[in-house]
Amino acid sequence: MKDIDWQQDILSVYRRERPRRVVWQPRIDFWFLVNKARGTLPDRYKNATLLDVHDDLETSIRYFIWPLKISYEKTVLREQRNGDRLIRTWITPIGELREVLHFTDFGYSHYHEEYRVKTADDLRILEYILQDSQYEFDTEGYQSDVERVGRRGVPQFFYRRSPLQSLIIEYMGFERTVYALQDAPEAINHFIEVASKADDRMYQVLLSCPVPILNLGENIDACLNPPPMFLKFHIPYYRKRVTQIKAAGKFCHIHMDGSLKPLLPYLRSVDWDGIEAATPFPQGDVTLCELKEAMGDLILLDGIPALYFLPHYSESDLVKCVEELVRLFYPSLILGISDELPPDGDIERVRLVSRLIRDLV
Repeated sequence: MKDIDWQQDILSVYRRERPRRVVWQPRIDFWFLVNKARGTLPDRYKNATLLDVHDDLETSIRYFIWPLKISYEKTVLREQRNGDRLIRTWITPIGELREVLHFTDFGYSHYHEEYRVKTADDLRILEYILQDSQYEFDTEGYQSDVERVGRRGVPQFFYRRSPLQSLIIEYMGFERTVYALQDAPEAINHFIEVASKADDRMYQVLLSCPVPILNLGENIDACLNPPPMFLKFHIPYYRKRVTQIKAAGKFCHIHMDGSLKPLLPYLRSVDWDGIEAATPFPQGDVTLCELKEAMGDLILLDGIPALYFLPHYSESDLVKCVEELVRLFYPSLILGISDELPPDGDIERVRLVSRLIRDLV
């Protein structure tokens, strides 16, 4: 079913028009890659590509390109692979930073075994690296991938997180960041100011590129980003960037895939188009009705808890969830799995949703 014109329906959702069908856009990349690596793909997909699987399931594709290239003028980045660990060292005129990424089975995911920022003093080196960063849009790679994917989706991608969220997830880790906020607030505030200015160069490239949808890939969780922190550090940054994105004629959404209940009152405090990956009960901490009340007419991207694709829950649970999502959110809905199909998820339940939504609108 590769002849489905998903592009038209996706853009209709963002333009606040009524799409011809419910857009069904599950993220199955991780499921496909892990099962291919361990030799557990269903027989029908043994020789298939990821695009073949999407076509067979009659599903759309959300992410298929990362065209933003990053380089440095004076900083030297050295990478060394040691078994299942990747050691990265940034060498600058004012010092070095090192991180260690530990890859899990099959090499398609990793976690930080060692963060690059160990102390507040390391922030000045990180500031230097961000200020030294150069950005380029890979036009040739972008065009090639757009032709490969065709009408299965609308080009979009995510990029570096906002300054504080980058500290929490990528640079420093949650525990060290929280301690630094209390013990070295001036250093943190200075870093956020410098990093925000450094991001201006990145946004110059983003805003002029041909990609129509930009994703603030923040991975917001109220346990990591409680309201006081969210209001003080995150909202001002988002407002500035979303204003720029909208002025450039682009659409945008933010990735919020953790606990959400304490942040519900603030979901409409920024002019983004939608919320991606918001996770309801039984996996998250909000009901679909609570989510709809908080979001209003914002677009919901995803909404089906990934748990419903595991054998612990019945197919009837999945069907009820899909029916409620369509009833509450359509046409402001791009249906998907919050956040991805697990490697042990049942791919036939993805097909079940494809059949189900044909008759729901």
